Amino acid sequence: MRTPGTRRELTVELPEANGFVSTTPNTERSVAAAAGKVYPLRWYICGLLFYATTVNYLDRQVLGLLKPVVSRELGWHEADYGWVVFAFQGAYALMMPLVGRIIDRIGTRLSYALAVLVWSVASMSHALARTAVQFAAARFLLGVGEAGNFPAAIKTVAAWFPKRERALATGIFNSGSNLGALLAPLFVPFVAEHFGWRVSFLATGVLDLLWVVLWLAMYRPPREHPRLSAEELALIESDRSAEPPRAIPYLRLLGTRAAWAFLLGKFLTDPVWWFYLFWLPGFLNRKYGLELARLGPPLVAIYLAADVGSIGGGWLSSRLLARGYSLTRARKAALLTCALAVVPVSAVMRAGGNLWLAAGLVALAAAAHQGWSANLFTLVSDTFPSSAVGSVVGLGGLGGAVGGMLVAPAVGYWLDYSHGSYGPLFFLAGFAYLFAFLIIHLLLPTLEQVTV
Repeated sequence: MRTPGTRRELTVELPEANGFVSTTPNTERSVAAAAGKVYPLRWYICGLLFYATTVNYLDRQVLGLLKPVVSRELGWHEADYGWVVFAFQGAYALMMPLVGRIIDRIGTRLSYALAVLVWSVASMSHALARTAVQFAAARFLLGVGEAGNFPAAIKTVAAWFPKRERALATGIFNSGSNLGALLAPLFVPFVAEHFGWRVSFLATGVLDLLWVVLWLAMYRPPREHPRLSAEELALIESDRSAEPPRAIPYLRLLGTRAAWAFLLGKFLTDPVWWFYLFWLPGFLNRKYGLELARLGPPLVAIYLAADVGSIGGGWLSSRLLARGYSLTRARKAALLTCALAVVPVSAVMRAGGNLWLAAGLVALAAAAHQGWSANLFTLVSDTFPSSAVGSVVGLGGLGGAVGGMLVAPAVGYWLDYSHGSYGPLFFLAGFAYLFAFLIIHLLLPTLEQVTV
């Protein structure tokens, strides 16, 4: 029986560097012994990340689902909605580099809680909005808070998981984005029809506050967690580099090809996901006449597929690593597979009046995007030391948000001008990932730890 006070006793003392150790033969034996047992605490932490990402996407999806109702009530045009989306993505873009650096400096426990608290208040403030400008202000504040989710989650994965498990852990928590988008068309129409659409924003904000309580009660860094066994700590730290943590200037990070590969990958593909989140309900309403109460089934199918894709994409590269593939081959094989799986969505308009064929093509693309995203995020922890992960993810988030920010008004104006022609938009979405993969491959022929 292990008694309090003996939790950290190993045959070899582990150095106190913040999240970095070098493996010795004795620690390798400890890790090998630990590998035959199940130490689930790190997966409970992953569960908290999954919950946060779920409510993150639930909050941002509410307005997209209510768009037909709100547009009729407030007299919005497509361009008005485009600028409301622009406000969210503008704030997201502005905050990403800042929040990444804040997370690296003050740690994930406090910064993550503050981020979720801000976006909870922002979500509930939508209930008070009466004009497009007021909605834009609420969306701006939501973007400020939600910018903290992925940098904090990726940094948490880097701290709590060895490299061979990071893609799977990232895929699991990232699947929360799909669950949030899946729950929204089930939850929001019910609340809106029974209590009014404004109550929908209040209800999701309460779920955010519950997460803050759970996070502060349960989360600590691995070396400070009172319930983490010494064996699991050794397993977590088994493949860390010996580089000490330090603050790295953004200009120095931008001098690396790995940072640009991640940033450009996000810039080119994140706008496609934003397009699905914010414009898909409008597409189904215009093309197939689906009102709020009938949007649920196709959207649930799409985001359920995306959930499977997120976990499957992370599992694929982890499986390839287990089969002896190099890190470079495993990650790139997974990325290329996902990029190819998106291509069929370019023909979605050829589905004609067949709703479920169109939904199936979008579902395949959404699943592939999430598998792509899980592996793209993992590239950061593959190539940068833990102390820089939050900052690099913030830079990538900036790239993705800027891409989305530029696309949102353009989509609105295009739909107004073309009287709702979605075909060219889906065509561009279908080939964005192959172009992004080519750029990543050229910038990063091999994946290796960056010396900054």
